[in-house]
Order: sequence, then C-alpha cells, then structure tokens
Amino acid sequence: MNHKFKYYLLVIFGFILAHVTPTSCASSKVQATYGIALQGNPKYKEGQPFDYVNPKAPVGGQIKMAVTGTFDSLNPFITKGTPPAGLSLFSEPLIFEPLMIRAKDEPFSIYGHLAESVEVATDRSWIIFNLRPEARWADGQPITAKDVVFTHALLKEKGRPNLQLFYSKVAKVKEMGPLKIKFSFNKIEGEDRYDPELPLLIGLMNVLPKHILENKDFEKVSLQPFIGSGPYKIKAFKPGHSITYERRGDYWGWHLPLNKGRYNFNIVQYDFYRDEKISFEAFKTHEYDLRGEPDPARWVTSYNFKAIKTGQVKAIELPVAQPVGVHAFVFNTRKPIFHDPRVREALAYAFDFEWLNKNIFHNAYVRQRSFYDNTELASSGLPQGKELELLEPFRNQLPAEVFTKEYNPPSLDKLGNTRKNLHKARELLKKAGWDLSRKGAINTKTKEPFTFEILIAQQQVIDEKIALAFIRTLKLLGIHARLRLVDSAQYENRRMTFDYDVLLNTAWGATCSPGREQTFYFSTKAADEPGSRNYPGIKSPAVDYLCDILATAQDRSTLVAAARALDRVLLWGHYIIPFGYRNTAYLAYWDKFDHPPFKPEIPIQISTWWAKDVKIELKKGE
Repeated sequence: MNHKFKYYLLVIFGFILAHVTPTSCASSKVQATYGIALQGNPKYKEGQPFDYVNPKAPVGGQIKMAVTGTFDSLNPFITKGTPPAGLSLFSEPLIFEPLMIRAKDEPFSIYGHLAESVEVATDRSWIIFNLRPEARWADGQPITAKDVVFTHALLKEKGRPNLQLFYSKVAKVKEMGPLKIKFSFNKIEGEDRYDPELPLLIGLMNVLPKHILENKDFEKVSLQPFIGSGPYKIKAFKPGHSITYERRGDYWGWHLPLNKGRYNFNIVQYDFYRDEKISFEAFKTHEYDLRGEPDPARWVTSYNFKAIKTGQVKAIELPVAQPVGVHAFVFNTRKPIFHDPRVREALAYAFDFEWLNKNIFHNAYVRQRSFYDNTELASSGLPQGKELELLEPFRNQLPAEVFTKEYNPPSLDKLGNTRKNLHKARELLKKAGWDLSRKGAINTKTKEPFTFEILIAQQQVIDEKIALAFIRTLKLLGIHARLRLVDSAQYENRRMTFDYDVLLNTAWGATCSPGREQTFYFSTKAADEPGSRNYPGIKSPAVDYLCDILATAQDRSTLVAAARALDRVLLWGHYIIPFGYRNTAYLAYWDKFDHPPFKPEIPIQISTWWAKDVKIELKKGE
C-alpha cells in the first residue's frame, strides 16, 4: 500500500477516534474554537486577516536590515550561543512556527496556526490542540502530534530557563490521535484552581521536528541549520556578518487568512555591525534599507545627509503608545556591596538624569517611574482598594514608603542644583556603614573601598554615555566605578550567569498583559537560576506572591491591581536606578517600500511591509 495513502488513513482513523469515541478528557459542552483570550473574548473571527495588515500587499523584492552585534549559533531555544535576528523567540520568527499566533493589537489573544482549532476546559485545567492536516515541515514531512509531544519534552528539559519554567507546569501530555494533543496542567501551588495563562503559553510553543532532532545533541552550540515549518528558509549566512532568508514558495500556510499581508519579501537579509557609528555610515550609503535610530542626539544632528534632502530616504518620527520596558541601572544584590537597600537608594541620588537628558539627548526622554510605564499598569498615588488589599499581608516586611509615598526617582531641584541630592546620598551611605573621607568611601567594617563595575555591551553607545556621566558624579562621593565594555556574546554570557556588579540595559520587556513571565523576572526561585531574568537577585515573599496573583488573575481588574502592587514593591526595593524612555520612535528608510498606516498602539511590523517596485510591476501588467 502507498505510504502516503497509509498516512491519510491513519489521520482519518485518528480523527474519528478522537471526535466520536467518548473520552474522559472532554466534556460534550466544550467546543473547538479558533482563538482564545486571557480575559474576555478574542477580537478576530476565523477567516479574518489582522486589521493592521494590507491583505492585498504584493509579494516580491527584498529588504536588508542591520543588527548591532554578532551571532554564533543557529539555535534560539538554548542559552548557549547568540542566535541571529529572524530566528529569535522574541520577534516574528521566519523559520519556526507556534501552535497559535498572537495578535499585536490585543492585550493577549492567540489564534490557530499549526493548530486549526483548540478545545479548552472551562476551568483551564487542560487544552487540546487539533493540528492542521496540511501543515508540513520544509522537507515535506507532515507535522504531527508526535512532534508537539517531542518539542514539549525537549524544551522542558533542555530549553531556555523561561521555557523550562512554563512547560514544567504541565502535568501530562497525551497524543489523542495523529493530529490531536492534550495538555493537562497542575493546579496552582497551594490553591484549588488552575493558571488561566498556561493554555495560552503552551499555544505559543514553537514546534520542532522530531525526525530531525531526536538523535541530535540539542544543547550543543551549532551553526548547522535545522528545518522549521515557517515561511522562510535560510539561504546563506556568514557567522557574525550576515544571514539571508528566502521566502518559500512551497510553504504550507500561504492560504491562512492570518498570513495574508505578511511575509511579503522574497529575500530578507540582516547584516551585523559591531559599532553603531559604522552601522549609521553604512545606512547613509545604502548598504542596508531601514534603520530605527536609537540615539536622539544623532537623530537631531546627523539626519541631514544628501539622500534625506533629495527625498531618497524618509526620516519620520512616530508617536509610541505602547509598553516601553525598563531601561535602567540594575544592581546585583548577590554582591555584598549592594545588599543594603540604603546603598542602592543613595546611588540613585547621585544619578543626574536631567543634565543628561538636556545636554546629551536633546530632552528626548521621559523619566522612568514604573516597571510598567506607558500603560495603565503603572502605579501612582497611594495604594487603594484591591491593590492595598494585596499588599496588606506584607506590611511588616515592606518599606513603609510602599504604603505612604508615591514613588518618584530622585531629581534635581528647580534650580538644577545637585548639591542637595549628593547630601542625601552621603547621609544614606553613612547610615549604611560607609565612611566618606578624603580618601574615598570606605566601609567601616571591612575597610574596603567602594568600587564596582558597570557592565554594558560595546554597541550600546547611548548606554556608554549614560554610564560615563554617572561615573563622574559618583567620584564626588568618593565612589570609584569602572565601565566595562564587552562584545554582545560576552555580555549575554555574563548577564545569564549573573557575573556583574551593575548592568545598564533594557532589562525587561513589557506588554499590556504581563503574566507568568514576571515569575521568571523577579521570583525567589529565578534568583538562583542561571539564564533567568532576575538580574537583581530579588528574593521577596511579597514579590513571589504578587507574581503569582498577576499570572493567575481571572479578570482585568485583578491583573491591573496586582501589577500596580508589584510595581510599588519593586520600585521601593531600590533594585534599579531608572533612566527613561522615548514616547517617539525615530525611523529612517530608503524610499523603496510601502506599508500599512502606522498606529501608535501597535509596534512597527516589518513583516507587513512590501516593495514598491513590485507594486509598480503589477500595475504595468494589468
């Protein structure tokens, strides 16, 4: 019998078995659905493309982009090595695909991709994925339930720590047929209910090919590509220099409504630069096509070159109404020098944001005052209502300011005088056991001088300017800080192993719907897990509790209250010195593209752009 015919018989039999035979897993009241949301109902119906795309966008042409940094691995699922853009788990990946995909214009809703539908228990104790029978790997092999089960087990054991954290909460995975998989979940520890976010997190799992990886050393850093199921394949690459992706004509999913208007370029290329200045000069000579400018000073002073004046390059400022993440100095409290929160608070008084913003960055930044700035999740005023109720059990463990003061980072007085702030810093340091003599800041117990290192990646020119200004002010307190510039690979390795005194970085991303990832960012368990993003080493029962409430919130009001309460605890712990964020994005590109209208509340999606010359060719051929 033909092998392909055998496979389809098996699929049909599995479908009948799963849908007709009574099972203990699914109530007859649970119906298959196309999309699910964390709270409320998903926005899109089956058959709808996303609102932020042009479904009729023409296909063809190419786009070349730049990345500051390097890469030495083609496996984005492990902590070892640095993967290139396009493979990243945190962008729109070109090679690997999830069971379901997230909409960019909703807080947290996902829709069927490799899975054409899902069935979810009303208490969210389990989820069933029904795979698309037409889904294929790039080598033509069908994607089956075995691939999903294999992927979960592989990433649970060997994946990045955040993946291990999420997937360890699955109690059982069961193949219910060739294209049907059930994930059953553990209850929330100490509670008689299930985490409502877990079904969505499993839905976002990128599926990997069992027939390719089951006999491979998955944890070994490798530049050997392995196939995915996505719309592109790797055409060529030169480690640390460039990687080129080619659109697949044989991609199985071009017919899906949610793929309409996306992935329109035949060629997508990323070139890697070790230095921002060189990268900018390369853009001016059209070595690549598109640039998001990170440096406000350069935007103001250097975007006046000939191609802009002639209209060959568009340089535009776009308002941003999205979560902005956290750009800050991060103290490693694992280091004895930063154990005392009074020390961390004192250093915040020595940071002169106003001078930097005015003299270096042309007042482009808004001062950061929250871990959730630019969203409704940011704390303000004093805690009230549900927020106060969540904090109350920990009143004796938390700084009094959590309940009595609105957090604001130290700033200059109206006259721009730093003397008052430095005086406050000296008071705090003396209370924490530091003798501030002419010889410098000396610890009264250990007799050791106050010295530490600020770690940043070489390509972060803005961070270098910020750190150098901070170091100059610290000298006025007798504190000797050193700047350590390392390449991106070394920076990432040291960050993952907590090998630093102070980091300066955009340390945590943000969404309008934070959830289980906050445990990975701030929990006691994550503090001792290399590869986690608990960079400060926070160990706080209040933080652990609030992270759990946030991750398991049943409604939006509880989620908002938990986020605001967590925000207060983190801020008054003085784990960071917040810098600032821009509510304007700077974008420059050579005038060879069209795109859907920009919307402040939606991140720029290059996957929705298209080449102008393709559009012109189509018109000529009409």
